[in-house]
Amino acid sequence: MAYVITNTCTKDEECIQVCPVDCIHPRKDEAGFEEAPQLYVSPTDCIDCGACIPVCPTNSIFALEDVPADYQSSIEVNAQYYLAQAKS
Repeated sequence: MAYVITNTCTKDEECIQVCPVDCIHPRKDEAGFEEAPQLYVSPTDCIDCGACIPVCPTNSIFALEDVPADYQSSIEVNAQYYLAQAKS
């Protein structure tokens, strides 16, 4: 996992628009968008480009090693989102 989105995400999709590999989900046109409390970065599809970080208006995206202590639980939340998607 290269990047983590924290629970301060407002789902504005600016990060989705700049992602060159479409690794941030769910998008507004995908099932589950309304129910999802935030967006998530795919740990397997992300190419570690960092394009998402500067466009996030809420500063909710961090490199894995830079996730603040207050948001460490976001690492597991992000991973669990993709584990759940793989099972469905």
